[in-house]
Amino acid sequence: MSRIVGVSAALPSNSYAQKDITEAIAPMITRDRSKQAVLRRLHESSRVERRHLVLPIERYLEEQSFTTTNDIFIEAATDLAEEALADALAQSGIAADEVDFVLFTSVTGVSAPSIDALLVPRIGLRSDVKRVPMFGLGCVAGAAGIARLDDYLVGHPHGVAVLIAVELCSLTVQRDDDSMANLVASGLFGDGAAAVVMVGAERAAARTDEGFDVVGVRSALYPNTRDVLGFNPGETGFRIVLTAGVADVIDEHFGHDMTLFLSDHDTAVDRIGRWIAHPGGPRVLEAFSDALQLPADALDASWDSLARVGNLSSASVLHVLADSIRDHTPAAGELCALFALGPGVSAELVLMRWSGDSK
Repeated sequence: MSRIVGVSAALPSNSYAQKDITEAIAPMITRDRSKQAVLRRLHESSRVERRHLVLPIERYLEEQSFTTTNDIFIEAATDLAEEALADALAQSGIAADEVDFVLFTSVTGVSAPSIDALLVPRIGLRSDVKRVPMFGLGCVAGAAGIARLDDYLVGHPHGVAVLIAVELCSLTVQRDDDSMANLVASGLFGDGAAAVVMVGAERAAARTDEGFDVVGVRSALYPNTRDVLGFNPGETGFRIVLTAGVADVIDEHFGHDMTLFLSDHDTAVDRIGRWIAHPGGPRVLEAFSDALQLPADALDASWDSLARVGNLSSASVLHVLADSIRDHTPAAGELCALFALGPGVSAELVLMRWSGDSK
């Protein structure tokens, strides 16, 4: 089994209370006072208390083209990616030139060469490192990235693979757009990055430290859900598609899919010691919990992350994982289920076990 040996989160330095963000951007999004009142109610009910933004709040009030915001994305995403990956490598005790495979994901900006290529000279990655930039998976990409690193390491048991996720969601908030999707998104999403370092089974066996071993992964793509969640590119950037249908998909499919997935690995919901759920929003977390009939505190780590930094799209579930390990060291043999949903609608499920002999 491949093993996670380093996971790190990074956030922009600009940090604001939710109420301050709301008051600053409400006039930018709509001049309609009744719609501003709706925006305020949505922001208050988001359970988000604070968010980090890649720009000072006053910069968002300026007229900016997609070209301008994307240029900001490229520069800032590279900096945050470098910070997250450097820290994750330091945690793992692995040098940058030992990395064999890099998977980079984002859905809030585009770059060619991709951000992972820009990192090669800055981090000291080898010039022959294998790179796969991944776009379009959105919120599910953090979980999917761990799964795809595991796929690679099955065939490279001595290898080192890294995942980098950077999302600058604030750059996608649209001016003069009082659609329900934009009103909700403007109060839910934050900016951040994360990185994960994983090693193949043979390399893991030679290490003396502990980490989460990947037991199994599963992907799902649900039919007739294309219009539930995603982005529509336009002249002003990425316009978000966000509907209440996300929770409906969870209600219909998630409990069955997770239960079957765990059963296929000879375990069950009541044997999972740690749940790492993508904090997609209050209704999403409630739907996850209801679908699995989880104890009231099972998703506390995800609720805490939502409150402190908001929904960071693909980076969010990795932030929750990093926080969870830091705050509560897993016991030997402890099972962990990590999962997320994204555009498609798609789901990714990852089952992990903390290394070491259980008592």
